[in-house]
Amino acid sequence: MIVVGVDGSECSRSALRFALTEARIRHVKLRIVVAWHVPLAAYGAGWAPPPPGLAEDSETVAKKVLEDVLGVVREEPDSVEIEPVVREGQSANVLVEEAAQAEMLVVGSRGRGGFRELMLGSVSQQCAHHARCPVAIVRTGCECAPSAEPAPE
Repeated sequence: MIVVGVDGSECSRSALRFALTEARIRHVKLRIVVAWHVPLAAYGAGWAPPPPGLAEDSETVAKKVLEDVLGVVREEPDSVEIEPVVREGQSANVLVEEAAQAEMLVVGSRGRGGFRELMLGSVSQQCAHHARCPVAIVRTGCECAPSAEPAPE
C-alpha cells in the first residue's frame, strides 16, 4: 500500500499524481489521507473552547477536499484500489500513523521560491524523520511529478 497526504493544494495534487503512478507500477492499493484539526488560534488567548461548530466545519471542509480528489482519481484510466481516509489530528502525525504498514508515504512540499525553495515544509520534514517507510517528497512542477498535460515538443 502507498499512502498519500492531500490538502487540496497544488503541491498535494502533484503528490497524488506521483502516488497514483507508483501504486499502478507496484500494483498496490492507494490510501488517500486528509487530516484536519481545530487550529490552536481558535481557542484565543485563554483556555476557552473554540466557537461552536468549528470542529464540524473543519471536518466538512476535509471531506470536501477528499471528495474533490476522489473525483479526479476516478477520471484516471487504469485506476488502482483507493482507500479514502479523513482523520482528525496534526497532519504529520496522522500521515505517519496511516503509513505505519505502508510501502511508501508520499507528501507534497510547498516551495517558497528562491533560497527558501530548498527548505522542506514542516509536515514533509516531520514525515521524513518519523515515518517507518520510505517517504517521497514531491515538489510542484518537479519532473518527478507526472502531469496530465502532454510534454512540449
